[in-house]
Amino acid sequence: MSGKSNRHAGKPVIGIVGGIGAGKSTVAAELVKLGCARIDADAIGHALLSDPAVQRQIRRRWGEGVFDPQGRVDRRALGETVFADAAQLQALGAILHPRMRRRMEQQIARAQADPRVAAVVVDAAVLFEAGWDDLCTHRVFVRAPRAQRARRVRAQRGWDAPAWRRREKMQISLDKKAAKSDYIINNSSSLSCLHEQVRSIFYLIYAADRTR
Repeated sequence: MSGKSNRHAGKPVIGIVGGIGAGKSTVAAELVKLGCARIDADAIGHALLSDPAVQRQIRRRWGEGVFDPQGRVDRRALGETVFADAAQLQALGAILHPRMRRRMEQQIARAQADPRVAAVVVDAAVLFEAGWDDLCTHRVFVRAPRAQRARRVRAQRGWDAPAWRRREKMQISLDKKAAKSDYIINNSSSLSCLHEQVRSIFYLIYAADRTR
């Protein structure tokens, strides 16, 4: 257990972290089946790329080269630019992360107020890097073998090994993420095995919350 205090007196807020391709979204989906509301940080970030204020800042920093002919942010071009240089990635984070946090806080508050929701799941690859872990009451690290993650990333995202390594290099090391987490899930076997681990952890968290 990390022992970090949380900002919520309501339902559990479970942050999901892990390496790229570890299966974080699969774990989040399993928790949704158990009655949790999912906060998808990637979806929030992608939606913000259509925000005129965000687009102005991106254009000012990186120019027209990261926009398509229709004036939309070209996510692939932007990604190739920022993941090549830590300073560029930090600059993008300075634009997006405060806005993402506000939207996450709003979504968490709505989920907390919804009687149908048992708990909230924050699915965010950069939970620790962005400082969003303080939004969570619990943090779960998803572990999977490197070769397995490489296959998933290649199949699902079309990234080759160098592209994958560049992105992962920009994040906190997996050992540090695991050490900062409260629970660890091993996603190296079957979906049924993963499901049982998720259920066990969820009921530990939910039961503890009910007895507070």
